Amino acid sequence: MIKKLLGRVPRSLGVRMLLSQLLALAAAALVFFAVSGSGRYAVEHIYMSPESVASRKASIYSQFSSYVTANLVAGNDTAAIARWTRQHNYVTILIYQNESVSARVSGGRVANSSLSPMPESQYGKLYPMRFSDGVYQIAIGDSSQNRELAVNSILAVALAGITYIAIQLRYTGRLTRRIVSLSRNASEVSAGDLEKPITAKGEDEIAALAQDMDTMRRSVIERMGNERRAWEANSELITAISHDIRTPMTSLIGYLGLLKEQNLPEEQRSQFTASAYDKAMELKALTDELFRYFLVFGRADLEMNMETLDARLLLEQLLGEAEFDLHDSGFEVRRIDFEGECSVKADPMYLKRVLNNLVSNIKKYADRTRPVTLLSQHSGSTLRVCFSNAVSRGGSRVESTKIGIRTCEKIMTHMGGQFTVRNNGAQFDAELTLPVHNE
Repeated sequence: MIKKLLGRVPRSLGVRMLLSQLLALAAAALVFFAVSGSGRYAVEHIYMSPESVASRKASIYSQFSSYVTANLVAGNDTAAIARWTRQHNYVTILIYQNESVSARVSGGRVANSSLSPMPESQYGKLYPMRFSDGVYQIAIGDSSQNRELAVNSILAVALAGITYIAIQLRYTGRLTRRIVSLSRNASEVSAGDLEKPITAKGEDEIAALAQDMDTMRRSVIERMGNERRAWEANSELITAISHDIRTPMTSLIGYLGLLKEQNLPEEQRSQFTASAYDKAMELKALTDELFRYFLVFGRADLEMNMETLDARLLLEQLLGEAEFDLHDSGFEVRRIDFEGECSVKADPMYLKRVLNNLVSNIKKYADRTRPVTLLSQHSGSTLRVCFSNAVSRGGSRVESTKIGIRTCEKIMTHMGGQFTVRNNGAQFDAELTLPVHNE
């Protein structure tokens, strides 16, 4: 019941602790009044019933009579009577002679013998008793109910205290078990077991702490996964680029070795020199691509200078430069510009790098006998720019490292856009998109 009641209080651990204390106090008060009331009722109606009182007085009378007979106590020997009452707390003995109180002894104390007569209603009936100096009337007073009431009060306080402590220990123990469990989970994670989730039931601060710790655990796993994937990708890249560099490097070394020959005809020397130069330029292109790749991917976040630009003017300049470059390389270019006006938010230098990368790929792998299409289109909230060309069948190789594509993808992603390519072996299409900026 306590668990259910505390479970209904949302989020705040302090409120739950306060509620636990109030609940413990209320339960302790309830136990105190229940035990105290039932004990008082038992004393008043059972312990102090006429039958019980008469039975206790008969026992007291028997014990006192045996003492008087055994010790030859006289009716006015208050010292002897006091010795007996000193051993019987809560008992009062009144001795009557000639209708007056001769002595009253209570708990070993002797009262003045000139006291007025005690009414029978207070001490009950008188009992005749033979003392050594004659027969006297005695009245027996029994106040042992005070002892029972005191014991009942002590018992009520003790049970109320136990109830309060039990409720507090139960709640504190439950709280401690949650903290210990959370600490154990954290220790397992710190020891390297990152797959085990960190959980804590409830909606309080402990549960929030467990959730934050589990979020940190998942972040560590994600970061480690990203680092592993980056390491694998870089390893694959280095393997691929090493293979691509080794081929022209071997040819270059071979041509240079031939050029060392002293008796080569001038025609062959010129031919080998031209071939060595081509291989050197191929090596330069590969190393330039590798440098651009690490320039982009070596940073977690690219430092971009984002500007709001007129899309028509921006593409007019960038696509115009691309068209001129392709024309200069012997390509036929078909350019289709979008109609209308819109603005985009981009870094013009990084966007130019993406287009230069595409132009460089076209120069290396496109079929020069087929036209290259440059298309820009404004559709809704998106600006699309497409490069389309036929793949040369006589090309020396197809790009294996995909360095340029990876670089373009990351640059466009950081500018809030997308970069996709489609290559079926005969046709290559590259498309970059940017969100339209509405002022």
